[in-house]
Amino acid sequence: MTSGTWLERCQTLTAAGLLTQASARGMIEELPSLLPLIEAANSSGVHLLNESTVEELMAIVPSESLIEEPPVTSTAQATLSDPESKSPIGRVLAPVRSSASSPPPRPQGSSDYSTEDFPMEARDVDSEIEVHFDITGQSTTEGRLSDIQSCFRSRLVQIRDMMLTSRTLPRRPMSNVEAWRNRQRYNSKDYEVTVVGLVSEVRWTRPGNLKFVVEDETAQISCLLKPPSDASPLHASLDGLMDDEIIGASGYFLSGDRDPIFWVRDIHKPPLGNHSKAQAGEDSAVSAAFLSDIHLGSKTFLYSPWEKLIRWFNTNPLARTVKYFVLSGDGVDGVGIYPGQERHLVIKDLFKQYGELARMLEGVPDWIDVIMLPGNHDAVRPAEPQPALDPEVQQDYSNTVFVGNPCDFSLHGVRILSYHGKSIDDFVSTLRSVTYSKPEMAMRAMLERRHLAPSWGGKTPLSPEPEDRLVIPVIPDIFVTGHVHGHFVGNHKGTTMVHSSTWQDQTDFQRMLGFQPKPCILTVVNLHTYATASIPFV
Repeated sequence: MTSGTWLERCQTLTAAGLLTQASARGMIEELPSLLPLIEAANSSGVHLLNESTVEELMAIVPSESLIEEPPVTSTAQATLSDPESKSPIGRVLAPVRSSASSPPPRPQGSSDYSTEDFPMEARDVDSEIEVHFDITGQSTTEGRLSDIQSCFRSRLVQIRDMMLTSRTLPRRPMSNVEAWRNRQRYNSKDYEVTVVGLVSEVRWTRPGNLKFVVEDETAQISCLLKPPSDASPLHASLDGLMDDEIIGASGYFLSGDRDPIFWVRDIHKPPLGNHSKAQAGEDSAVSAAFLSDIHLGSKTFLYSPWEKLIRWFNTNPLARTVKYFVLSGDGVDGVGIYPGQERHLVIKDLFKQYGELARMLEGVPDWIDVIMLPGNHDAVRPAEPQPALDPEVQQDYSNTVFVGNPCDFSLHGVRILSYHGKSIDDFVSTLRSVTYSKPEMAMRAMLERRHLAPSWGGKTPLSPEPEDRLVIPVIPDIFVTGHVHGHFVGNHKGTTMVHSSTWQDQTDFQRMLGFQPKPCILTVVNLHTYATASIPFV
């Protein structure tokens, strides 16, 4: 058993159940054959090959077994041969063929990808992380009514300015109070007006009408959207509105027995054109790996696949292109997150959970920088945006950058928006198109609304910062979420979307709901080519 390159040798050893460390590379490359080493390791019960273990194993290998055997050529075996010509006569048996080495195995359960799309080893590249927004140390809210009002006013101003700058609206919007004051003028289809504001009091009425209120700084206007008589794209794509999202509405007032109502003919969402992604340079064409919801400390944490993951990081050719490992929240299962959680925990002390997570991340190679966000199970405030984990927790970790949730940052110029994704619960409960089995639909809805968590008072606790920091001011090149334990990789209008997989098996609550998670799938994205690979470990 002879292997040519170092990568082929690592793959051969991995297939034999042996984990190889870099310190053993020199000795292993000098071996003419790997078979004696594998046999010695198996007989000795050794699974980790480092410089010392390889030296000890080779000491017990007979020296003659280290001589590389010459290849056997294909010859025909015969019962008799002619004494003079030496040519075979009689019955010819099956030929003895040269034992050509089989091609190296595919990387651990990976999806199809080309190695040319992952061109650079990460250890050759310096880290380049630029954080554009992180709430850590910047939260100024006191939770007063004035803070809440300021937050919504900030949201309205930011998104309305986006609409005006991009010319999304058919005409310049009018304030609600001015539109109401001139309602007698705008009372037919020939005289329309456009308003922009926050949506509230959304409800469906018969026969399929959508009633809601639009509010800006000046007044509220009651609106009604009727289903069109023809197959208009407007109603076909409208699967609901969310409380507190920002929209533009064009229409006219119709007088009746009661107060005039604003009949909406068109709804305008914030601008989201086809995005042109930035690329890392050819000299920094490394990859980022994405994972979320590890839930260490839970009885349903998957230990064996984690060991496979660490082995993959240390031996796989694709793993050598990974420079960044982004963990998008819920690194631990936490304590006291929900009633009766203690009976589901194998580690019942919060700090021990974080300590064990730090220990398990030590297996990640030192050339990889871990970027860690909190989630709703972590030891930070539940209200979003969430600050980074406490320094007392951070001190146990190495090669780890701690940021808040959400975090807007760049890796070698590639803009990444990472958000744990708690608000997916609100999108599922509100919009007809969004389900837990399709979290990517919630991610699309966030981008379309230019906001990560619009609804106040829903399933997602929100911190009323004077400036709304959950607005998406810049379209990301990569948008990543987690939280609902699914998995997705795709594109929406030029943005690469990643819904990160979990490392937790199905919970009792998920089983009760009939929800099947998609655990133990690592997503890898190259920052230069944007090629992706999804690596399953179960």
